[in-house]
Amino acid sequence: MSDQSEPQNPPDAAESENQATGRWVTIRHTAAWRPPTDIYEVDDHLIVVVEIGGMRDGDFTVTLHGKQLLISGIRRRETKPNCAYHQLEIPYGEFRTEVRLPWPVARDDVSASYHDGFLRIELPHAPTQKVAITDADSDSDHDR
Repeated sequence: MSDQSEPQNPPDAAESENQATGRWVTIRHTAAWRPPTDIYEVDDHLIVVVEIGGMRDGDFTVTLHGKQLLISGIRRRETKPNCAYHQLEIPYGEFRTEVRLPWPVARDDVSASYHDGFLRIELPHAPTQKVAITDADSDSDHDR
């Protein structure tokens, strides 16, 4: 229950820009931990960068379904025998981040690379397609 006399939080700069341009990129949170994720646009590409250090080939997957990008995997903790932890801040276990893309992408040209603990995914815009227009009236006149 909310008190209607409480002031509403003003939108932040990114939210204001998204409202003005009509471009929204949505990140969905799940029960698994979510690694820090940056999303930005350069020319005709959307770039998604995920900070996920300590990974090996096969520890994570990148999946594209329509306009939904899913990055998931497991970061495993290497425990030492007879170890007594004093501080634990680094998340381990299952992680997942979902990015809803604001436009269709050229699926065959999507690329991903992992270097120095950063997963970088480049998603080029899908090319604009021209649609041929046929004149139905001229076809029916031709058939007479």
